[in-house]
Amino acid sequence: MFRYFALIFKNSVRNRRRSLLTIGSIAVSLCILGLLVAMYSAMFHGQATPAQALRLVVRHRVSMTQPIPIYYRDKIQRIPGVRDVMVWQWFGGVYKDARDPNNNFPRFAAEPSRFFNVRPEYVMPDDQKQAFLRERTGCIISRTLADKMNFKLGDRITLVGDIFPVTLDLKVVGIFDEPDRITVLYFNQQYLREALGPGPRQDMIGAFLVQADTAADVPRITAAIDNEFASSPFPTRSESEKAFELSFISFLGNLRLFIMAICGAVTFTILLVSGNTISMSVRERIREVGILKTLGFTPGAVLGIVLGESAVISLIGGAIGCLLAAGLCRLVAQSPGGDLMPALRTLSITPAVGLACLGAALVIGLASSFFPAWNASRTTILDSLRYSG
Repeated sequence: MFRYFALIFKNSVRNRRRSLLTIGSIAVSLCILGLLVAMYSAMFHGQATPAQALRLVVRHRVSMTQPIPIYYRDKIQRIPGVRDVMVWQWFGGVYKDARDPNNNFPRFAAEPSRFFNVRPEYVMPDDQKQAFLRERTGCIISRTLADKMNFKLGDRITLVGDIFPVTLDLKVVGIFDEPDRITVLYFNQQYLREALGPGPRQDMIGAFLVQADTAADVPRITAAIDNEFASSPFPTRSESEKAFELSFISFLGNLRLFIMAICGAVTFTILLVSGNTISMSVRERIREVGILKTLGFTPGAVLGIVLGESAVISLIGGAIGCLLAAGLCRLVAQSPGGDLMPALRTLSITPAVGLACLGAALVIGLASSFFPAWNASRTTILDSLRYSG
């Protein structure tokens, strides 16, 4: 087969316009397919970081939009294996103009005294930690957010509540470094409680972050927490931080089904495009097939040449598609979506994903061209030479 490579390559580009259009179509399709496969791998098969492996999120069993009482914290703290527990309250709110996507970054209420025990991977100078503990209206922000919004220590940030009917006037007292490069702001949960004033919402929170002593303790702690509150009016669901991220984005629907459906549609599109191109190419060269056989080419050699042409076009398109997908992955990793789904921050076309996409392009190219190639290889010399197109 390799001795016919020059002939295969020459035939692949003999009609340059059609070949370029076909390669472009396959490249775009493989670009979409590669991005989806990379997202699926990152979200559903990505490994938790060492910090995530020690952390749990405790929320209401029914929905993360349902609150749970703040006094659960003390009961969770008493469970063996729990190092610390922190209130983790999504605030939302509006910063300046909500229509500007740069102003849409996550805002959470947390407990300064527990924050760096639960998130030890976040690094911030000690004097800034003390300021966060000391100043009731103080807030801390990630280095990525500070660079993006040009925030500096001492800047004022006003958040107008949408979930909570309060307006918070915050002062930046610390900038921390964290490994996921997310844009996020944390402020004192006690400030939010005081702003809400007396009432039922004051002592209800969205979730707790639980830090375990060891990764081996996590399954036992998960079961213990949920059993503790199973018969209460506010039953809980404890899950890993990675599982919570997937639960959060599940509001968009069944992402597994969406991704698989789109991948199926893309694959079918590549099959049609490649099959149509090869069919036209074979029909144009029926007489040439007869001449090749007259010169001694066997049906197997003719079959291999036609399949090889399809493989070359598919692999070129697949390689270009993988390069385009790598660029899209970088854009997605830097998008605001990575703030809510940190797994997307590591989104990339890994060697495994790249090989899978190239393999899919090759298989689809061969499958789509098999029947035209088979028919061409089985056409007799006489029928080939009689063919007039």
